[in-house]
Amino acid sequence: MLTAIIDYESGNLHSAEKAFQRMAREVDGGTVVVTADADVVAKADRVVLPGDGAFPACAAALRGHSGLFDALVEAVDRRGQPFLGICVGMQLMASWGREYQDTPGLDWIGGEVVKIEPSDPAMKVPHMGWNDLVIDHPHPVLDGIASGDHAYFVHSYHFRVDDPAQRLAHVDYAGDVTAIIGRDAMLGMQFHPEKSQSAGLRMIGNFLTWKP
Repeated sequence: MLTAIIDYESGNLHSAEKAFQRMAREVDGGTVVVTADADVVAKADRVVLPGDGAFPACAAALRGHSGLFDALVEAVDRRGQPFLGICVGMQLMASWGREYQDTPGLDWIGGEVVKIEPSDPAMKVPHMGWNDLVIDHPHPVLDGIASGDHAYFVHSYHFRVDDPAQRLAHVDYAGDVTAIIGRDAMLGMQFHPEKSQSAGLRMIGNFLTWKP
């Protein structure tokens, strides 16, 4: 069982690599590699797409790395392998990103990524730090996770989903902010599970043993 964390030079992957490898050992989740090799991604049993920075830059970087975009589509969209997008990697699952300029995403989950606009002007953007998850719909990767568990966020834009059934969790930041999305074998987390202590590690372990 091979989990590929895609390295397309859009974020520091050290903490993600360590957290996924730790949980793979704990749950007998196979091998975890960080890779920019399209052949490895195309054949992986699970795929993780992280991402830090702006939506247009991450989208361009993913498409600009030789074969990686096509390998991702082959593994996830065609072969149906379990997928986890993290932070901007989750946002790239959208139809469109509205950060700086309109940028097409993977269009795996209908919706758009828009700027967070808290109803309370005292709430600063970016949304940074710990917040309480509110579970909207159950999911195997959320086994053992309950509303009120904490997750660590760093972002200025969030995913506005077209279909409410595909928003699995949110947080309150003077208004609803999407935290987890999913359908079929695809899942996305706006927060950083690798930095979210016990709750985040639990979700990583669940992902590594999830059988959609």
